[in-house]
Amino acid sequence: MTAGAAPTVELRVWGVDRALPALRRMASGRRSLRAAPGLRFAKLLGTGTADTFTLSGADLRHWAALTVWDDEGSALAGADSPVLRRWQDSATEELRVVMRPIRSKGRWSKVDPFGASAGPDGPADASSNAGRPASWSGPVAALTRARLRPTTMASFWRAVPPVAAELGRSPGNRLALGVGELPVGVQGTFSVWDSAQHLTDFAYRSPAHLSAVRRTKPARWYAEELFTRFAVTDISGTYQGKTA
Repeated sequence: MTAGAAPTVELRVWGVDRALPALRRMASGRRSLRAAPGLRFAKLLGTGTADTFTLSGADLRHWAALTVWDDEGSALAGADSPVLRRWQDSATEELRVVMRPIRSKGRWSKVDPFGASAGPDGPADASSNAGRPASWSGPVAALTRARLRPTTMASFWRAVPPVAAELGRSPGNRLALGVGELPVGVQGTFSVWDSAQHLTDFAYRSPAHLSAVRRTKPARWYAEELFTRFAVTDISGTYQGKTA
């Protein structure tokens, strides 16, 4: 690994025929996955459709893994880890998105997973942007993750459907899905866009999304939040039978 290099990030999404074995793999695979050499951070995630981004949209036929690796070589070697192999062997389809962080703000489980310098417990220097793409003209991805305050969940859920509706018809959006460690209280979204400009237009010009962003602090929705923008360097496979 080159000192100060930005990590290689992968999101893998698997389609499955049976939900119960997938739930067992979710429960048993977390600790084993973290033992892979060169792995900085990993989360096994449930998914949901982008129609609502609410509990009603939970998708028991698709599951995901977010992994953050020291470099591309570690990510390629990590594809042979027993945990990822078990998911691949049982999957009816797989989408793999390979990324490098451009900008990240916030924390996930009290660490910034995408900092340039990382140790066993997460990045040591979360503010460092060394090794990150200075400019990127290709497709980009956005990851949001939040741990909701129990007292503000109802207000948050009321604000979500208009945002989901806007996202579904936004120009340049190639893929969107909900992701999360738990079905309630810990929520996230992942989306892929044709360009950074398309993502920016949605984030700051879509009325419902802009309204939700402005309400975030006054409403105190989140006990912890994270937003990361990535340069997408490779996409392969399918999600719901479609390429991204």
